Amino acid sequence: MPSAKPFSAAAGMLRSRLTSTLRHRGGDGPSRWSTPGHQVRPNGYFLNRTPPPPGQSRKWEDWELPCYVTSFLTIVILGVGLNAKPDLTLETWAHQKALERIEANKQIVSASDSE
Repeated sequence: MPSAKPFSAAAGMLRSRLTSTLRHRGGDGPSRWSTPGHQVRPNGYFLNRTPPPPGQSRKWEDWELPCYVTSFLTIVILGVGLNAKPDLTLETWAHQKALERIEANKQIVSASDSE
C-alpha cells in the first residue's frame, strides 16, 4: 500500500492554492451585480413595473398572446396524447401472453374431455 505522505503533500498544496484564490475573490472592486447601470434598490413592484392607474388595465405586450396560446395548446396536446398512448409495458405483454396460454390450456383440456 502506498504511503500517505504524497497524498498529504498534494492535499496541502491544493488547500493552499484554493485558500489563496478564495481570499482574492469578493470584496475587491465592484461586483457584477452592483456595477453602474443597475438599479440600486428594488422599487417593490413585480418585474420593476409600476402598476397602471386605477380603472385601467395593463396592456398586453406583443409576445404574450402567442406565448399563452402556445402554452395552453401544448398542455392540452400532451395531456390527450399521453393519456391515449398504447400500453407497451412488459407487464402488460406478459399478462396478455399468460391469458392466451390459459385459454389454450382450457381448450386442450375441454377437447380431451369431450373425446
